[in-house]
Amino acid sequence: MRLVHTSDWHLGHTLHEIPRRTEHLAFFDWLLGRLDALAADALLVAGDIFDTANPSAEAQSDFYEFLAAARKRLPQLDVVLIGGNHDSASRLDAPAKLLNAFGVRVVGGLPRSEGGSIDYEKLIVPLKNKAGNEAAKVVAMPFLRLTDLPAVKDDGVDALIEGVRRVYAEVIAHAEGTRQKGQALLAMGHLYMTGTAISELSERKILGGNQHALPADLFPESLAYVALGHLHLAQAVTRESIRYSGSPIPLSMAEINYPHQICVVDINDGQLVSVSSERVPRKVELLRIPSEAKPLAEVEAALAAMDSLAHLPQDEQPIVEVPVLLEQPEPTLRSRIEKALEGKGVRLARISTRYTGTGQALADALPQAALLDLQPEQVLRQRWAREHAGEPPSDLLAAFHQLLGEAQADAEAA
Repeated sequence: MRLVHTSDWHLGHTLHEIPRRTEHLAFFDWLLGRLDALAADALLVAGDIFDTANPSAEAQSDFYEFLAAARKRLPQLDVVLIGGNHDSASRLDAPAKLLNAFGVRVVGGLPRSEGGSIDYEKLIVPLKNKAGNEAAKVVAMPFLRLTDLPAVKDDGVDALIEGVRRVYAEVIAHAEGTRQKGQALLAMGHLYMTGTAISELSERKILGGNQHALPADLFPESLAYVALGHLHLAQAVTRESIRYSGSPIPLSMAEINYPHQICVVDINDGQLVSVSSERVPRKVELLRIPSEAKPLAEVEAALAAMDSLAHLPQDEQPIVEVPVLLEQPEPTLRSRIEKALEGKGVRLARISTRYTGTGQALADALPQAALLDLQPEQVLRQRWAREHAGEPPSDLLAAFHQLLGEAQADAEAA
């Protein structure tokens, strides 16, 4: 059988207030085409369906329209989705019975029976091949919140890590006991694992933070494939069968060069045969111009040299970050950048600034000095040196002393 693994859609996402809906809809169209062309048996979506726990009506509508289109075009396709740390578990679970009736299994949060025990039936999902035979079972584990974890009182172990380990071990053991000969056993998860690379700008810390990265031995060798979500950079974890598919579009400017993709997984007779990837085409380009911070005059020249893309519809125009190296304060920075981009047919996401100073805080620059022992101008000069090379301009010093004199006069009169 053939599976397609994706994750971290983040429907409703905006990048510095620029909406990404056009890119998500283009991805959905492309994904439907690839599922059809690949003759996929199942689609596994490993969490963070939405960007927030309270997504817009538009984002929810796009999600359900995709599921409806997938069911119409590929009536035999099994679809399994789990909740991520950005998702509302209850929101995803609310229509679960309706979606289940159409062959779409959604597990928003860890399901439990009335007695409080884990509901294995909702967590362990059968997958059928083209012949209609149950060729695999997948443990569809959603993002585990602290309240989902058992109490762990063992000395010498991390309670959070051990709690997650016990939940997975319990469900995987139950799945192992119910699968038949020749069936593959798979798992899904939305978590952060050790030995991985993260995007600091867009991946929210989960559980107790990075110190609670989970070990790969959470997943036994008996699992043919593990479909993970949360990290936006596609990567394997210790072995090829444990993989993050990554996000389908870049969710921060730091992800411009990520290989955004889906994973195509082939399984035969219960065993993994191969894992390959297919790059997701970019509907909207993300650009950094220039490629690194330059003085403002050079930046303006680089922007002026850009070819105009004004012929593109606005929602397809490139999203641009402009890095600038500042040697002194520039109060007209934004207006100058915006003027340089006039008529270029791009959307300005942000201006990132870097300074030429030492970067030292006052306490680092003068470690032995108490603030009360310093003259006000000394403090000003150290603050200037933190961000800018050279001496502060004379007009700045004059303005500072004028304000200082007015402040001292007001203090004496009070």
